[in-house]
Amino acid sequence: MSYRIGLVGKPSVGKSTLFNAATMNDVPEGAYPFTTIDPTVGEAYVRVECAAPEFEESCTPSVGYCDDGTRFVPVKLVDVAGLIPGAHEGKGLGNQFLSDLNETDVLVHVVDFSGETDLEGEATEGHDPREDIAFLENELDMWYLDVLTKGIERHLGGYHGGEGDVEKALAEQMDAFGIVEEEIKQVILGHGIGFDPEEWDDDEREELAREIRKRTKPVVIAANKMDTPAAQTNWEEITSEERYDHLDFVSVSAHAEKSLKTAAEAGVVDYTPGEAAFDIVGDISGEQERGLEQIRKFMEAFDGTGVQDVLETALFDTLDCVAVFPGSANGSTDEKGVFRDCFVLPEHSTVEDFAYTLHSDIGEGLLHGLDCRSGRQVGSDHKLEDRDVVEIITTG
Repeated sequence: MSYRIGLVGKPSVGKSTLFNAATMNDVPEGAYPFTTIDPTVGEAYVRVECAAPEFEESCTPSVGYCDDGTRFVPVKLVDVAGLIPGAHEGKGLGNQFLSDLNETDVLVHVVDFSGETDLEGEATEGHDPREDIAFLENELDMWYLDVLTKGIERHLGGYHGGEGDVEKALAEQMDAFGIVEEEIKQVILGHGIGFDPEEWDDDEREELAREIRKRTKPVVIAANKMDTPAAQTNWEEITSEERYDHLDFVSVSAHAEKSLKTAAEAGVVDYTPGEAAFDIVGDISGEQERGLEQIRKFMEAFDGTGVQDVLETALFDTLDCVAVFPGSANGSTDEKGVFRDCFVLPEHSTVEDFAYTLHSDIGEGLLHGLDCRSGRQVGSDHKLEDRDVVEIITTG
């Protein structure tokens, strides 16, 4: 499986620049609304410390690549267009935008922290990034509320049974969001509002929709244009506010990352994505050198450009995913090489989940797993940890 990270944001905040920086695709970039119309899908990478050196092996990745002990594992990055206030009411690209969002696992909200674009994506000065953060969450919450309301109406339009009926109706209505009946029940219990939706007031319905949205469409804030003084001032103020404790923030300069990758492709710099430093190795003009030194200063202050970090924050911190390597407790036996694969799995994944990820036949024939570091046998329900190396033992 490959996770899909959705890039969202109002027009002209650098979303397509971030997409290009992460994937080195060539999608249109421009300071005007709806540069992107249809969602663009590209391949980006997240970093995982390679397990091969622990086994005195050299890895041979079947996908992605390994650079000096760091594995770059592919993920899908989706540049989703159409976010403007009122999207849930059909404004902008409306329903297309919401439908495209639902094909992703986690959202990276690209926010112009410099305050140089208003809510419509037009050039301005002094805009408060808090408004952008609020309006995306509001659009998502209103979208969820609309679907939730339809589920409530479906329940009330049927028969009135005992407790437990409403969560089933809501789970069926909101199935496309990836939430199940038991999770709906947990949310209702957590809010202490009882199981009779006729007694829920408007605020309680909205809170219920918001909680379901947070569970199924978590958001990471990519605070873009952080190489400007205004953005840095906004960062200090906004990230310290308690109301944003449910969000992960990452400081980003998409422009810096794109510039470095372009320079690296041209042989001008030696740069590994995600690192906080680079070396100039080619001949450059004085103007190019001044530009690179400005990027270096920013990277030293913020520990990199943030583009790589925001993808990894979305996957490993916000979603709590784990990376798992298929291995062999008896050492290398594959003539194609070892440590060819690295899989990113959901949190709480088990040996059985891993087996089915490898192949349905492997899952069906599973006997148990072997922890390749300790050599001990682990059962099918054993919970996997990040960077586990596991050999699957099957009937085949």
